[in-house]
Amino acid sequence: MNTRYLRYLLLLPLVALAVSFAYSPSWLQLCYGLALFLFGMQCIEDGLHSVAGGKLSRWMEKSTTTPLKGALFGMGATFVLQSSTLVSLLTIAFLSTGMIALAGGIAIILGTNLGATSGIWLLAAVGKSVSLSPVAVPMLVFGILMSFFNSKIKAVGRVLVGIALIFLGVDAIKEGFQAFGADMDFSKSQVGGWAEPLIFFTVGLLLTVVLQSSHATLILTLAALAGGQVSLMQSFAIAVGSNVGSSATTALVGMLGGDRNGKRLALAHVVFNIVTAVLSLILWWPLTQIVLKPGEWWGLSPLMQLALFHTLFNLLGVTVFWKQQERLAALLLRWIPDKPAEAELTSAGREKPEPVKPRYLNDNVLRATDTALLALAQETRHLAEISVEAVCRALYIPPQTLYEGSDPEGKNLPQPQTPLPLDAPELYEWHVKPLYSAILDFSGKLDLEDEEQQQQLAKSYAAAWRVVEIVKESKHLQKNMQQYLAQPDSAAARDYLRLRRHVFKTLNLFHRIYDMEHGEARREKTNQLSVHTETLETFRGRVMVKLRNNELNGWQTSSLLNDINYARRIGRGVLEILEEA
Repeated sequence: MNTRYLRYLLLLPLVALAVSFAYSPSWLQLCYGLALFLFGMQCIEDGLHSVAGGKLSRWMEKSTTTPLKGALFGMGATFVLQSSTLVSLLTIAFLSTGMIALAGGIAIILGTNLGATSGIWLLAAVGKSVSLSPVAVPMLVFGILMSFFNSKIKAVGRVLVGIALIFLGVDAIKEGFQAFGADMDFSKSQVGGWAEPLIFFTVGLLLTVVLQSSHATLILTLAALAGGQVSLMQSFAIAVGSNVGSSATTALVGMLGGDRNGKRLALAHVVFNIVTAVLSLILWWPLTQIVLKPGEWWGLSPLMQLALFHTLFNLLGVTVFWKQQERLAALLLRWIPDKPAEAELTSAGREKPEPVKPRYLNDNVLRATDTALLALAQETRHLAEISVEAVCRALYIPPQTLYEGSDPEGKNLPQPQTPLPLDAPELYEWHVKPLYSAILDFSGKLDLEDEEQQQQLAKSYAAAWRVVEIVKESKHLQKNMQQYLAQPDSAAARDYLRLRRHVFKTLNLFHRIYDMEHGEARREKTNQLSVHTETLETFRGRVMVKLRNNELNGWQTSSLLNDINYARRIGRGVLEILEEA
């Protein structure tokens, strides 16, 4: 019942908007132009994404070797995509997957703010008297015709459609404001002093948050300025507010995501825009005079003066932060520190444990194929960590023992504490299976045409499947572990403690090797793990000797031989994962 009422509540704004169209044709014209503009930006984003493919990640990786290259990349990407928010979200995605460092991400963010000024310069240069429709219509026709060809030509056609829709949208917005006329004239408002810039700063901020595009806000501001609905000083304040509003989406995506680097960069974007806005308001009089005086001398139009002011205060922010990038990165690491390595599966048995949630999979990383694949690989590693902890739990070993590193051989493992729960199936159902399902659901959203990317996806699939199989082996292993470890005086208890230590050493080696870079040290450790796995043959031989000496009965021997086989499968499974990692 509550859900139904909520749906009705969400429909109310749409109904109100539809009714408003019937009462005001000029308002309909304005919204129509804005819709074309926003949809055109989406078309450009989709088209460029398809054309660039995996090149974007390689460009971004190369561009962050120095702060200057990072800033230039941010400027160039924002100029092409005409969306500082999109470039910021892509940067968070690349940072979250480890493709770029935090300092490089900050440099890109600085560049995006300067790049965001390019669109307003172009539109201000066109002016209110020039119609873009004659150029837009042929582009729209050719773009639609190109959509019937193969993927690359289709993507280029989508870009052309997007540009055409933006041009048509700009014309519609200008016509909409002209139709409003005196009905919406803020230029003659009687508000004076500091109240006026603060009010219109808030208008720019809220408008950008609602539209999710500072470019759209600035287009509306240019149209209103050209139509005389707002004064030049009011448009300056709206521009400053739009900058702060542009970081709202970045902040939301970054803060909701689980990755701490994404949160840090989102916070850096917010800090930069807020500090720049505060400085602009503090230096309001000198900044505006720097624009107004040359505007009078050189005869600049109000639209060009707005573009100049927008560039000026963004340049002020970049100048203030340019030498502080490393310091800001250090502060962000202090404000949002990394979590210490710890087990996610606690040893305390809760009645209904919370399932482990994906750490790297979110819609933001889907914006670029390379980041999506890398996020998938990292989530597979996360699945491996959770699964290793689950196997530890199945062997009645506290998972934290893996991260302490004080007993890699497992010689001083704590004795199992009775009663011993048979909880391996629950661990699988509550933690491993949901995470594995999330990986499969996420990979289903990928549409890969490149053969190399398809192979990378296949590797992640294979690794995730093997990890899940290891946990299933531990489910079988726990049954006899529970029986014999609960009977410390039984003849097989000592052998099960030895088998427990053997599997723990396997998991410990795997955990250490999985985080190592490829090289000689990794190969040596992997060989050590391989040899360790094969020592189970010696274990098997020892069990058969005990059977002949009547130290073990046939039932106990059968159980041990089966469980040695499960332990061997766990060892070989982790070796296969390491070979393809």
